[in-house]
Amino acid sequence: MSLCRDHPGKAVTPPRKPNEISAPEVHEARERARHQHSSQRIPVEHALADHKRWKCLARWTHRRGTLPATYLAVAGLVSDRTATT
Repeated sequence: MSLCRDHPGKAVTPPRKPNEISAPEVHEARERARHQHSSQRIPVEHALADHKRWKCLARWTHRRGTLPATYLAVAGLVSDRTATT
Protein backbone atom coordinates (compact mmCIF):
# COMPACT_ATOMS: atom_id res chain seq x y z
CA MET A 1 0.00 0.00 0.00
CA SER A 2 1.40 3.36 -1.00
CA LEU A 3 -0.01 6.61 0.33
CA CYS A 4 1.05 8.56 -2.76
CA ARG A 5 -0.55 6.02 -5.07
CA ASP A 6 -3.78 5.69 -3.06
CA HIS A 7 -4.20 9.44 -2.41
CA PRO A 8 -2.62 11.36 -5.32
CA GLY A 9 -1.97 14.99 -4.54
CA LYS A 10 -2.95 14.60 -0.88
CA ALA A 11 -0.27 12.46 0.73
CA VAL A 12 3.37 13.52 0.55
CA THR A 13 5.96 10.93 1.44
CA PRO A 14 9.72 11.41 1.79
CA PRO A 15 11.85 10.67 -1.27
CA ARG A 16 13.15 7.15 -1.76
CA LYS A 17 16.76 6.44 -0.89
CA PRO A 18 19.04 6.14 -3.95
CA ASN A 19 21.41 3.25 -4.60
CA GLU A 20 24.89 3.35 -3.11
CA ILE A 21 26.37 3.60 -6.61
CA SER A 22 24.26 6.63 -7.56
CA ALA A 23 25.98 9.87 -8.41
CA PRO A 24 26.75 12.26 -5.53
CA GLU A 25 24.33 14.79 -7.05
CA VAL A 26 21.49 12.29 -6.63
CA HIS A 27 22.35 11.83 -2.94
CA GLU A 28 22.57 15.60 -2.40
CA ALA A 29 19.24 16.18 -4.16
CA ARG A 30 17.61 13.52 -2.00
CA GLU A 31 18.98 15.13 1.17
CA ARG A 32 17.63 18.54 0.13
CA ALA A 33 14.22 17.03 -0.68
CA ARG A 34 14.18 15.08 2.59
CA HIS A 35 15.03 18.21 4.57
CA GLN A 36 12.31 20.18 2.80
CA HIS A 37 9.78 17.40 3.47
CA SER A 38 10.65 17.22 7.18
CA SER A 39 10.50 21.02 7.47
CA GLN A 40 6.94 20.96 6.14
CA ARG A 41 5.94 18.23 8.60
CA ILE A 42 7.25 19.94 11.75
CA PRO A 43 4.23 22.27 12.24
CA VAL A 44 1.84 19.36 11.67
CA GLU A 45 3.62 17.15 14.19
CA HIS A 46 3.70 19.96 16.76
CA ALA A 47 -0.04 20.57 16.29
CA LEU A 48 -0.82 16.88 16.80
CA ALA A 49 1.39 16.73 19.88
CA ASP A 50 -0.23 19.85 21.33
CA HIS A 51 -3.67 18.22 21.16
CA LYS A 52 -2.40 15.01 22.74
CA ARG A 53 -1.07 16.90 25.77
CA TRP A 54 -4.63 17.55 26.89
CA LYS A 55 -5.55 15.02 29.55
CA CYS A 56 -9.06 14.42 28.22
CA LEU A 57 -7.68 13.34 24.82
CA ALA A 58 -4.67 11.38 26.05
CA ARG A 59 -6.82 8.35 26.82
CA TRP A 60 -10.37 8.64 25.60
CA THR A 61 -12.65 6.37 27.64
CA HIS A 62 -16.02 7.95 26.87
CA ARG A 63 -18.45 7.32 24.03
CA ARG A 64 -17.07 7.81 20.56
CA GLY A 65 -20.03 9.96 19.63
CA THR A 66 -18.92 12.71 22.02
CA LEU A 67 -15.30 12.75 20.84
CA PRO A 68 -15.81 15.17 17.91
CA ALA A 69 -17.39 17.85 20.13
CA THR A 70 -14.70 17.45 22.77
CA TYR A 71 -11.94 17.44 20.18
CA LEU A 72 -13.28 20.61 18.55
CA ALA A 73 -13.44 22.30 21.95
CA VAL A 74 -9.84 21.37 22.74
CA ALA A 75 -8.72 22.39 19.24
CA GLY A 76 -10.34 25.78 19.77
CA LEU A 77 -8.58 26.25 23.09
CA VAL A 78 -5.23 25.21 21.60
CA SER A 79 -5.76 27.54 18.63
CA ASP A 80 -6.62 30.48 20.90
CA ARG A 81 -3.62 29.78 23.12
CA THR A 82 -1.18 29.58 20.21
CA ALA A 83 -2.61 32.70 18.54
CA THR A 84 -2.13 34.82 21.66
CA THR A 85 1.41 33.70 22.51
